[in-house]
Amino acid sequence: MAEERPIYGLMAEFDDPSSILAAAHSAHAAGFRSMDAFSPYPVHGLSEAIGFTKCRVPLLALLGGVAGGLGGFFMQFWINTMAYPLNIGGRPFNSWPAFIPVTFECTILIAAFSTVLGMLALNGLPRPHHPVFNVDTFKMASQNRFFLCIESKDPKFDRRETRRFLEELSEKVTDVELD
Repeated sequence: MAEERPIYGLMAEFDDPSSILAAAHSAHAAGFRSMDAFSPYPVHGLSEAIGFTKCRVPLLALLGGVAGGLGGFFMQFWINTMAYPLNIGGRPFNSWPAFIPVTFECTILIAAFSTVLGMLALNGLPRPHHPVFNVDTFKMASQNRFFLCIESKDPKFDRRETRRFLEELSEKVTDVELD
């Protein structure tokens, strides 16, 4: 018997959102955890059905905002009290109300940068090529087809059993080849 080539996973194709949603619930209930779904538009409940519940982007935005605010405030504090103190109108060197606009702007700037860069990093982007692009019909994912891909790195993944499971849910199941 010829040795099977390693694959990225198995992909099932669906015609409508209710079918992929039911399939995703079935796959999650069957114990699959490393899977992804692709659709031409957002399907309510699909991310929860594949087990995606936690998002770390808001935490990155908060940490970036706190770091930006503290950095902006202490930058001004250091400049006005130690590096270049100026006596303006008899006010104290640490005149914190004057620091608020720059502190606010630094908070927003660093929070925005950390949000965008964190989102890109957590999504593994930029990624010019993904193994699912090797499936010929996957180009329909942006038009009118829905796809569920169970990845081979899943602990429960067995090529034959997973194929059999997906064939019960969909008529078209395809191997996703690695490059």
